[in-house]
Amino acid sequence: MNVLAKKLNDDLLKYNATIYHLLSELGKKLYYPKGILSQSAEASKKATRFNATIGIATENDAPMHFEHIQETLQGYSPDDVYPYAPPPGKLDLRLEWKRKLLRDNPSLKETHMGLPITTNALTHGLSIAADLFVDKNDVIILPDKYWGNYQTIFHIRRGGELQTFSLFDQFNRFNVQELRERLMEQKEAGKAIVLLNFPNNPTGYTPGEEEVQGIILVLKEAAEAGIDVVVILDDAYFGLFYEDSVKESLFGRLAGLHPNLLPIKVDGATKENYVWGLRVGFLTFASESPEILDVLEQKTKGLIRGTISSSSHLSQTIILHSLQSTRFEVEKHEKHKVMKQRAIKVKEIVRNKKYQTVWSFYPFNSGYFMCLKLKDVDAEELRLHLLNQYGVGTIAINSTDLRIAFSCVEEEDLEELFELIYKGIKDLLTKEVEKTI
Repeated sequence: MNVLAKKLNDDLLKYNATIYHLLSELGKKLYYPKGILSQSAEASKKATRFNATIGIATENDAPMHFEHIQETLQGYSPDDVYPYAPPPGKLDLRLEWKRKLLRDNPSLKETHMGLPITTNALTHGLSIAADLFVDKNDVIILPDKYWGNYQTIFHIRRGGELQTFSLFDQFNRFNVQELRERLMEQKEAGKAIVLLNFPNNPTGYTPGEEEVQGIILVLKEAAEAGIDVVVILDDAYFGLFYEDSVKESLFGRLAGLHPNLLPIKVDGATKENYVWGLRVGFLTFASESPEILDVLEQKTKGLIRGTISSSSHLSQTIILHSLQSTRFEVEKHEKHKVMKQRAIKVKEIVRNKKYQTVWSFYPFNSGYFMCLKLKDVDAEELRLHLLNQYGVGTIAINSTDLRIAFSCVEEEDLEELFELIYKGIKDLLTKEVEKTI
């Protein structure tokens, strides 16, 4: 093992051995090399005459670039566009995102969190967490309503075993009891990864205060029972809370809760700020120990350096300018209002008595989506029929659940959308009747 990796591991064993034991075999081997980048960073501070270190080209004391590209980027300095960004991201952006986290999450204390590390959006952040902490046959506990890409990230790539529990109990509330059961099943193994996504994709659900308190108590109980727990919080749709839910991430409640529990927040501007294609996300660790936070950052930097090297400098610059804009909060409030109005309109439509014979729906109060639970037709069959017959696109989650993204349908078109879904169901039911005649 590399001497730098061993030093990081020794620090973990010294300050919190639990975190060391939570690491995957890959995670234990990771370190940030003292190579070209570290030497270039040192040169950038001291090489006042010539800096012949990093592999970019310069001209007239600026990064070399094509004018026909720069003409489309007026308002941005070439220094903030063309050079490589540091592997953990632009420092000013990381500091700005940390300030945002502290504003948005009243329970979060600055002393309990590291500086957010920039990722190439959330899939990359989740993959980093998987690489760091998931080995073959490690158990990942998550609700049964989940984003399909988790299979690729945690199971196919890392060999983890996804074990689900019912997202909703018999009262259509978050199923705290089943979460507890799945966690306690890992007592013998001594390790568990819990993956929570609020607002939830595909259902659009975020739990309320009482449910959140239950989740926190269960996680603390598991940690006290000797289970080392990584809690990955996929906060992709953070901030899009409309009604009857907590309005902050569980990250703040879990930070510093127990030495055997490591919270990781994965979030980003992608969906929160409607900049999907810019691919700017963040990964943030929580620990009361600055030494632990430093080790985890060094290992994460090593992983980034060995995969994508660094995220887009231009995208980071754009997001930084946005966060610092005086128009940011105003425009964000305007878009939130549009999304909330659509969600409320959808709830009004799907409750229509006319539709109750063909579907029910899962609770939703946040995010981009809602999910119908079909009563008498197959979701995939309906999806194809709607697409081919009516030009309507939806997502079949399984045989009964159909996900609707109201985020991309204008409010005035929502009634027509659900009427066409209803019509499609009636078409399929009529065909079934005709088959029996």
